[in-house]
Amino acid sequence: MGPRERRMKLLLEEALTPLEIVIVDESARHHGHAGARPEGETHYRLRIVSAAFEGLSRVARARKVHELLGPEFADGLHALALDLKTPAEAERERGNTSG
Repeated sequence: MGPRERRMKLLLEEALTPLEIVIVDESARHHGHAGARPEGETHYRLRIVSAAFEGLSRVARARKVHELLGPEFADGLHALALDLKTPAEAERERGNTSG
């Protein structure tokens, strides 16, 4: 886990108290693309399951995450692929419809 990933994880955990958080550095897959840097840590895939997303649209959830990570974007983070769910949505996704 690189320094950017550690910072993002800490910030997102503090702000969203997620039940699940997965951060995958996909920078190597974007070598040569816009925003890619030789040292990496520019492109990430995030999956976050948090009650903080209750009542928010998909766009509002993405805005919230982008706002939280604003300092990282200012320091070279280029792109995020986001999978942002409420706990109920994550349960339905897993096929568990009880509750």
